[in-house]
Amino acid sequence: MRTSLLIALPLALLLAACQRETGPDPLKLTGKMFVFNYRLAYATYLVTLEQTEPLPEGSVVKAEFENPAGGTPLTLERKIFPNLPRVVLESPDITCVKKNQPYTVTIAVIGPDGDRLQSLETQVTSSADQSILPAKALVVGPGYEKNPEVFKDGKAPEHFETATCPT
Repeated sequence: MRTSLLIALPLALLLAACQRETGPDPLKLTGKMFVFNYRLAYATYLVTLEQTEPLPEGSVVKAEFENPAGGTPLTLERKIFPNLPRVVLESPDITCVKKNQPYTVTIAVIGPDGDRLQSLETQVTSSADQSILPAKALVVGPGYEKNPEVFKDGKAPEHFETATCPT
């Protein structure tokens, strides 16, 4: 009886360790910022995550970005590739970004069976207003030719019109 107890106790502890319901988070937030593309006259959120634990094949990341212009959040879904250590989330184009205003980003890691594996929430704050962007793209096309709506007769205007918030 004593021998079976000595065997059963370590076995029970081992099985209890295997039944752990939650583990470390599989993704870690490594970067967040706004990207202002001056040439193409748009702004986006950019959030980077790093895989710290393996994720099952078929897992996805779903992100909701607060819409600086108001209204419903902007959404994005990205497949997670197990062999790529980083996940990069770039939002759809945004408008009305205000300097020093925090905007919320909510991220969910969803397993292939639809279970939520992790939830993250962070805030992104810009150090610049959207008004630093031109109102229209400065270049167009795959060759980045000057935009004829901005460069009349190929000449730069004396003053570039800047982006404004439509709301």
